[in-house]
Amino acid sequence: MLLESDVARPVGVEEAVRLARDLYGLDVGAKSLPGEYDDNFHLTAVDGAQFVLKVMHPARERSFIDLQCQSLLHLAKHAEKIVLPRVIPTQAGELQTEIKAADGTDRLVWLLTFVPGTVLAKACPHSEELLRSLGRLLGTIDSGLQSFSHPAAQRELKWDLSAAGWIKKHVNVIADSKRRAFVEKFLTLYDSQIVPALGRFRRSVIYGDANDYNVLVSDPWPLPRKAVSIIDFGDIHHGITVSELAIAAAYATLGEKDVLRAVASVVAGYHELFPLQEVEIEALYNLIGMRLAVSVTNSAHRKTIKAEDAYVTVSEAPAWEALERLAKVNGRFAHYTFRHACGLTAVPRNEGIQRWLVKNGRDAASLFDVDLRAAPSTVLDLSVDSQFLGADPVESETPALSRKICGIMEEARVSIAIGRYDEARLLYSSPLFGADASPLEERRTIHLGMDLFAEPGTSINAPLDGIIHTLASNAGPLDYGPLVILRHDAGDAGVFFTLFGHLDKESLARLKVGRHIARGEKFARIGAAEENGGWPPHLHFQIILDLLDLDANFPGVAYASQRAVWTSLSPDPNVLVGISKDRFPKQEPTVQETLAARRELLGKNLSISYEKPLKIVRGWMQHLYDESGHAFLDFYNNVPLVGHSHPRVVQAVQTQIALLNTNTRYVHDLVNRYAERLTQHLPEPLRVCFFVNSGSEANELALRLARVHTGREDIMVLEHAYHGNTSTLIDISPYKFDGPGGTGRKPWVHVAPMPDDYRGKYRREDPRAGTQYAAHVGEILEDMRKRGSGPAAYIAETLPSVGGQIVFPPSYLEEVYGRIRGAGGVCIADEVQVGFGRLGTHFWGFETQNVIPDIVVLGKPIGNGFPLAAVITTPEIARSFDNSMEFFSTFGGNPVACAAGLAVLGVVEEENLQERAFHVGNYLKESLLALQRQHPIIGDVRGSGLFLGVDLVSDPVTRSATTAQAAYVVNRLRERGVLTGTDGPFNNVIKLRPPLIISERDVDIFTGVFQAVLAEDSAQPKAI
Repeated sequence: MLLESDVARPVGVEEAVRLARDLYGLDVGAKSLPGEYDDNFHLTAVDGAQFVLKVMHPARERSFIDLQCQSLLHLAKHAEKIVLPRVIPTQAGELQTEIKAADGTDRLVWLLTFVPGTVLAKACPHSEELLRSLGRLLGTIDSGLQSFSHPAAQRELKWDLSAAGWIKKHVNVIADSKRRAFVEKFLTLYDSQIVPALGRFRRSVIYGDANDYNVLVSDPWPLPRKAVSIIDFGDIHHGITVSELAIAAAYATLGEKDVLRAVASVVAGYHELFPLQEVEIEALYNLIGMRLAVSVTNSAHRKTIKAEDAYVTVSEAPAWEALERLAKVNGRFAHYTFRHACGLTAVPRNEGIQRWLVKNGRDAASLFDVDLRAAPSTVLDLSVDSQFLGADPVESETPALSRKICGIMEEARVSIAIGRYDEARLLYSSPLFGADASPLEERRTIHLGMDLFAEPGTSINAPLDGIIHTLASNAGPLDYGPLVILRHDAGDAGVFFTLFGHLDKESLARLKVGRHIARGEKFARIGAAEENGGWPPHLHFQIILDLLDLDANFPGVAYASQRAVWTSLSPDPNVLVGISKDRFPKQEPTVQETLAARRELLGKNLSISYEKPLKIVRGWMQHLYDESGHAFLDFYNNVPLVGHSHPRVVQAVQTQIALLNTNTRYVHDLVNRYAERLTQHLPEPLRVCFFVNSGSEANELALRLARVHTGREDIMVLEHAYHGNTSTLIDISPYKFDGPGGTGRKPWVHVAPMPDDYRGKYRREDPRAGTQYAAHVGEILEDMRKRGSGPAAYIAETLPSVGGQIVFPPSYLEEVYGRIRGAGGVCIADEVQVGFGRLGTHFWGFETQNVIPDIVVLGKPIGNGFPLAAVITTPEIARSFDNSMEFFSTFGGNPVACAAGLAVLGVVEEENLQERAFHVGNYLKESLLALQRQHPIIGDVRGSGLFLGVDLVSDPVTRSATTAQAAYVVNRLRERGVLTGTDGPFNNVIKLRPPLIISERDVDIFTGVFQAVLAEDSAQPKAI
C-alpha cells in the first residue's frame, strides 16, 4: 500500500482508548488529532498524565518508526534542556508494536508523552524574541543531532530540499499563472544556484518539519514568550543541514508583512547555537522560497487527489501570500540581511572594496572644479533633531530649505555646503519614501549618500575612471531627477558603482550608456530645483556595491530598521570626496550611550517610560519623533495642550526672549495682560493671580495661601492623590507617602476615600454615590473637630488623573465644598491636568461639579511646555496673604512665560480647541466603548473630552485590576507607534490625554492599533 492510499477505515477514538489500555495499561480519554497520513490521538489518563498515541498508516515501515524513537532517545541525552516528547514503551517493553486494526490492516502503534503548549500558528504576536527563540531551539536540536545517524534516515521524502525538483512535474496543476510564476522563479533559482552547490552543504539528520503547527511556544506569561518544543518527527531525514532553518523560516513568514524581519530573527537565534557557514547563509533565501514553493505545489497536487483534505491545505493561503512577498525581495539583499543577522558584515565584498577605496581615494579627482579637500565649506545639520530646521515641516520644504541653506552659506562665506552621510532625516515627505496610509508606518529616513550644495550649473567631475552604466531621469517629487550611475573596476575586490543625482537635463543629453568617463572628466552639472526632483540645488553622491537589479531606482534613503544592511551596500562616499573629518560635528550618542550617560549623570530614581526607552528628539503637533525619524502618535502627554512646537507659541517665545526676559520686580504689561485674559475664563470671585514656574510650586503656594488665610495647618486630600514633588506636597500625596520610599501620613494630613464610582464602595448606578462619598469627608471633619482642630484646606484634582482618570459622581464636590467651608476651610481645585478646555464640555474641571473653588491651581498645559504655572484666588484670600511677608518668584510671571501663556490661550480660543476636544473626545470615547464590547479586559471607559481612562480588568464582574496586562499593552502600543501610559492605584488604567489638536483620523489610527494589541495573547484578561 502507498502512503497516498486511503485506509479502509481510520482508527477511531474508542479503538484508541482500547489500545492504550491493552498495550500500555492506561485508563484514558482520547481526542483525535490531525495528521496527513497517520491516526493520532491526544490521551488524558485519570491521573492527569497526557500522551500522544500514534497509529501509523499501513504503508509505514518499522525502520521509520525506529528512526523517530531513536532520534528522540538521542536528543534526550544530547539536548536534555529541551522538553521534547519522550517515547513510552509498551507493557512488554517495546518502543513500537504491531496491531490488527478494526479494518483488518496491520498497523504500527507507539506512544509519546504529550508536550503541552500553544502551537506557533495560534500564538499572537510573533515577536522578534519569539522567532529568535525558535531559531535557538532548532540550533540546539541540530547541534544535538550532529552525532546521530540511522539507516532509515536515508529516505526519499517529498519535503527533502536536496530533492525538491520533483515539483517541476506538478507546477502545471497551479491554475493561476501569476502564482505559478512565483513557483517557477524559485525553481529556476534552485536549479541554477542550489543544485550546483549541493556538494558544498553540510549534511546531517534533521528534524525537518518546523512548521507553525509543529512548534510549541510557552504560555503568554511570563514574558518573553519562547519556542519551547517541537512535535511530530515524521519528516526526520538525512539532508542538507541548513534546510532545518529554511523550513522553519519559511513558516515564520506566514502572515508576516515584513518577511525579511521574521526570517532574520529566526536566523539570528539559530546562528547563536549552531553557527552557519557562508555557503548556507547565501543559499537560505532560495531554500526558503523553495520550501514555500514545495508547500503550495504539494497542496495544489493533493487537492487533485483529496479535494476536501483540510490538513494538506491548512497553510496554503498564507503560504501563497508569503511566497509572493518573498518573491518581491531581492535575493542578494536577503543574503546581506541574513549575514547581518549573524553578526557579520552585511555585504561580503564591503571590506575589500573599502580597502580599495581607501588606497585609491587619495588620488580621486575632486567632484567640483575647486578642490573639495581644501575649499572652504560648511557642514549642514539636516537630521531629525536639527535646530537649524526646527520642527515645522514647512521649513523642510524646498523654498524654505533653500533659503535656509543659502543663509547658512552666506553667513559662513562659503560656496559649498555639505549634507552628511548616514544621517536620519525627515525631509523625505514624498510617497516615494513610505506609505501614507498611516504616519506611524516606517518611512525611509537614513541618507545613504553625501550632499554637495552649490549653485545650479556647477560642473561635476568623475572622481575615478568609470563606464556609464545608467542614465535616467526620475521625475517623481523629491526623486533623483536626472541621474548618472558609473561603473568602476576595483580589481580583485570586484566592481562598484557611483551615483550622481539631481543633475540638469542637459547632462544626460550629452552622454551615452557604455561610454568611458576618465578620472577628472567633466561629465555633468548640478540642476536647478525645477528639473532636479524638486530639491535645493545640490549633488547627491553615493557609492553602491551592488545595485540589486534596481539601477536608477536604487534608493538614496533607507529604512532605519535596515540601516546596517544599506550602509554596508553604500559605504561613506567621503572616502572619495575627502572632506576633512574635523569639519563634521561629533557623532550623536546612540540610545544606549545616552541611557548609560543618563544613569551616570542623573539621579537613579528619575523615572523613564517604557521597557525599551525612547530617545525623543523632535515634536510636531500630535507626533513625537525618535532619533531615527520614527513617528509616534502622542496620546499621553497633556503638557503640549495645543500640540508640540505649535508655531504660534514658538514664535511668541522666540520674539519675546529676543527682546526682554526679566522678573516681576519690574513693571511690565505682559503679566497684567495675561492675568486679565486668564481670569476672563474664570468665574467671580477668582480674580487675583500669582504666577510661578511649575504645578508643584503652584500647589505649594496654594497651601500657603490657605494656611495663612485660615490660620490652620491641617489638609484634607484624596486616596492615591498626587500634587507635586516638594517636601510639603509629598506629605499631602498618598501616592507618594504610602508608596515605595514613603514615610507614611503626617498627623496633619487627612485622607478621604477616592470617590471612584467604578471600583469604589459606592457605584455608578447608585444616584446617591456622590452624597455617600461626601459623607466620609464629613466624618473626617467631625473627627478633627473632636480633636480640637479644623481644616485649612481640602485639595483635590477635579478629575483625579494619578488616581485613575476618575470622574467624580454627581454632586460630590458640591457637597464636599459645602462641608469644608462649613468647617472653616478653603477649597483648592488642582486643575493642572484637566484645565483649559480638555474636558470638552467645560473649560475647567470644577465646572463639571457646579462649584467655584476658593483657589485654583494651573500648570502643565498652561504654557504648552514652557515653564509656567498659576494660582488664582479671591481678593479676600489674597488680602490675608498680604501679611507683610513678601512673595516673590524669580521667574514666575516673566515676560517670556506670559507670552507663551497668552499664545496658548489665543490658540485655544481661535482654533476652537474646547469644541474640538468635545467632538473628537466623544468620537474617541465611542470608539473605546465599541472596543469594550469586543474585549472583556476593558472593564470601564470613563472621562470627558480628551481626558479618558480605560480600566483594564481580569474579570468584568469582580473588576480586579490587571496591572501586568496594562503594562504589556502600553509597551506594545509604544512598539506599534502610539504613546500612552498607566495610572491608578494598580497601574491598570490606560490614560489618554493627547494634544487637543488631534483629529478623528488620529483616533482611528489609535483605536486600530489598540484593537490589534488587545487581541494579542498576553493582553487577554486570563493570560496570567
